[in-house]
Amino acid sequence: MNSIVTYFKESYIELKERVTWPTMPELQKLTTIVLVSLAIITIVILIMDQLSKLAIIDMFYGNI
Repeated sequence: MNSIVTYFKESYIELKERVTWPTMPELQKLTTIVLVSLAIITIVILIMDQLSKLAIIDMFYGNI
């Protein structure tokens, strides 16, 4: 039981004193990069999905 308490105390100290947290401008910049990347990847996957759907429809039903 004592080792669990020691673990949590050391974890708290490490998070408080040893971790370098990003500043607010850095955090905003990185969040923007993530959101833009997410939007681009979503659009690419949407296009691929629509193209594969059209290909499958054409393969099974021919030219409609």
